[in-house]
Amino acid sequence: MPPRTTPTERQKRLGSELRRMRTGAGMSAEFAAGLLGVDRGKISNIESGVRGISADRLRTLACNCDVTDEAYIEALIEMARPSTGWWERYRGILPQGLLDIAETESNAVRMRGANTVHVPGVLQTSEQAMAIFRAAVPALPEHEVALRLALRSERQQVITGDRSVPYVAVIHEAALRMQFGGTDVARAQLRHLLEVSERDNVTVLALPFSRGAFPGAGQTVVHIEGPVPQLDTVQVDSSHGPAFLHAEGQLAKYRAQLDLLETLSLTAKQSRDFIHDISRQL
Repeated sequence: MPPRTTPTERQKRLGSELRRMRTGAGMSAEFAAGLLGVDRGKISNIESGVRGISADRLRTLACNCDVTDEAYIEALIEMARPSTGWWERYRGILPQGLLDIAETESNAVRMRGANTVHVPGVLQTSEQAMAIFRAAVPALPEHEVALRLALRSERQQVITGDRSVPYVAVIHEAALRMQFGGTDVARAQLRHLLEVSERDNVTVLALPFSRGAFPGAGQTVVHIEGPVPQLDTVQVDSSHGPAFLHAEGQLAKYRAQLDLLETLSLTAKQSRDFIHDISRQL
């Protein structure tokens, strides 16, 4: 397979899993190269996501690494297939990180997240999203604002489309009270939250100021569950773009953190009442 100039997060993740598989079995890169009939440099490129791997070679590697979890192997083979998702239309015209978020979400079987300042992107109205995009530094040109809005609208299909992935959103009171775009936009955003929270696959949990301290304050975190637990991903937002975490310790930490945040939050019904109250105060 020809080398890639810029591997996607999904391609890099596949390479990382293959490296983990190889090193976990105590197999050297040189031995793996001989096993797969490639030179040593190609093993490094495969494990960095620069090169792909065929299904047959992936199975050969898994077999010789004593990996017997068929669901895991099939998920890796699926990851190795060329990407053909809707987000490919934006490749080359929007930052790679935004497309990586869309692709990762599109392969989720369940999602849950915690937001302290913004309403989650997949739950934002276009008016609030536009206000947030226009507050970027440096300022985004209007054509890029329009592209980002279009991408975000398509991303929302992961919870409102045919697949309707289960989604739990813990939203801090600070995010609920933010008035990005002004009072009318904020009120419309809260109405939208209430409407979408009535969907069977969406649970919105409010975390009031009165709950005090909580883990991960200031972070925006999304735990995206993959087809098998080994392929879960945690996405953490920052001003320079998304970070994708998948080391065992990182996954365990954020799973525990989100478990605790859900425990600290109001119930789904209490949260709807709470959001109603905030909306009436605007």
